[in-house]
Amino acid sequence: MNLTLTDELRKAAQQCIWFEPPEMALKEPGRLPAYIFTCGSLEDVTALRCQITQDDLQRLIDAAPPGIYDPRSWAYWNLMAGRYTTPPMPQRKL
Repeated sequence: MNLTLTDELRKAAQQCIWFEPPEMALKEPGRLPAYIFTCGSLEDVTALRCQITQDDLQRLIDAAPPGIYDPRSWAYWNLMAGRYTTPPMPQRKL
Protein backbone atom coordinates (compact mmCIF):
# COMPACT_ATOMS: atom_id res chain seq x y z
CA MET A 1 0.00 0.00 0.00
CA ASN A 2 1.38 3.37 -1.04
CA LEU A 3 0.10 6.59 0.43
CA THR A 4 -0.07 9.67 -1.77
CA LEU A 5 1.15 12.84 -0.14
CA THR A 6 -1.90 14.98 -0.85
CA ASP A 7 -2.12 18.49 0.58
CA GLU A 8 -4.32 17.16 3.41
CA LEU A 9 -2.00 14.26 4.24
CA ARG A 10 1.03 16.56 4.06
CA LYS A 11 -0.63 18.85 6.60
CA ALA A 12 -1.43 15.85 8.83
CA ALA A 13 2.19 14.67 8.60
CA GLN A 14 3.50 18.14 9.46
CA GLN A 15 1.29 18.28 12.54
CA CYS A 16 1.81 14.72 13.77
CA ILE A 17 5.47 14.23 12.85
CA TRP A 18 6.59 17.83 13.12
CA PHE A 19 10.24 16.88 13.65
CA GLU A 20 10.88 15.61 10.11
CA PRO A 21 9.78 16.32 6.53
CA PRO A 22 6.51 14.64 5.43
CA GLU A 23 8.37 12.76 2.66
CA MET A 24 10.52 11.00 5.27
CA ALA A 25 7.44 10.05 7.26
CA LEU A 26 6.23 7.95 4.32
CA LYS A 27 9.42 5.87 4.07
CA GLU A 28 8.25 3.37 6.72
CA PRO A 29 4.73 2.18 5.80
CA GLY A 30 3.18 1.97 9.27
CA ARG A 31 4.88 4.95 10.88
CA LEU A 32 2.86 7.93 9.61
CA PRO A 33 -0.47 6.15 10.14
CA ALA A 34 0.58 5.21 13.68
CA TYR A 35 1.31 8.85 14.50
CA ILE A 36 -1.90 10.05 12.86
CA PHE A 37 -4.00 7.40 14.63
CA THR A 38 -2.42 8.32 17.97
CA CYS A 39 -1.93 12.10 17.79
CA GLY A 40 -3.98 13.26 14.83
CA SER A 41 -7.11 15.36 14.67
CA LEU A 42 -10.29 14.25 12.95
CA GLU A 43 -9.11 16.04 9.80
CA ASP A 44 -5.76 14.21 9.93
CA VAL A 45 -7.45 10.83 10.32
CA THR A 46 -9.88 11.65 7.50
CA ALA A 47 -6.99 12.57 5.19
CA LEU A 48 -5.46 9.15 5.84
CA ARG A 49 -8.64 7.05 5.89
CA CYS A 50 -9.71 8.27 2.44
CA GLN A 51 -6.61 6.51 1.04
CA ILE A 52 -6.85 3.18 2.86
CA THR A 53 -9.24 0.26 2.83
CA GLN A 54 -10.34 -1.82 5.79
CA ASP A 55 -7.77 -4.45 4.80
CA ASP A 56 -5.10 -1.74 4.64
CA LEU A 57 -6.06 -0.65 8.16
CA GLN A 58 -5.51 -4.17 9.45
CA ARG A 59 -2.15 -4.41 7.67
CA LEU A 60 -1.06 -1.03 9.04
CA ILE A 61 -1.88 -2.10 12.57
CA ASP A 62 -0.04 -5.38 12.06
CA ALA A 63 3.01 -3.40 10.87
CA ALA A 64 2.80 -0.79 13.64
CA PRO A 65 6.18 0.27 14.92
CA PRO A 66 6.67 0.00 18.69
CA GLY A 67 6.61 3.07 20.90
CA ILE A 68 4.09 5.22 19.02
CA TYR A 69 0.61 4.00 19.95
CA ASP A 70 -0.73 4.65 23.42
CA PRO A 71 -2.97 1.96 24.96
CA ARG A 72 -6.21 3.82 24.27
CA SER A 73 -5.43 4.47 20.59
CA TRP A 74 -4.19 0.91 20.16
CA ALA A 75 -7.44 -0.51 21.53
CA TYR A 76 -9.59 1.88 19.47
CA TRP A 77 -7.90 1.26 16.12
CA ASN A 78 -7.85 -2.49 16.62
CA LEU A 79 -11.59 -2.28 17.29
CA MET A 80 -12.02 -0.21 14.11
CA ALA A 81 -10.06 -2.89 12.25
CA GLY A 82 -12.59 -5.49 13.42
CA ARG A 83 -10.54 -6.99 16.22
CA TYR A 84 -12.74 -7.32 19.25
CA THR A 85 -9.96 -8.74 21.35
CA THR A 86 -7.09 -6.28 21.29
CA PRO A 87 -3.74 -7.95 20.65
CA PRO A 88 -0.69 -6.92 22.68
CA MET A 89 0.89 -3.62 21.71
CA PRO A 90 4.10 -3.73 19.64
CA GLN A 91 7.15 -4.07 21.86
CA ARG A 92 10.62 -2.70 21.38
CA LYS A 93 13.34 -5.31 21.16
CA LEU A 94 16.51 -4.40 22.98
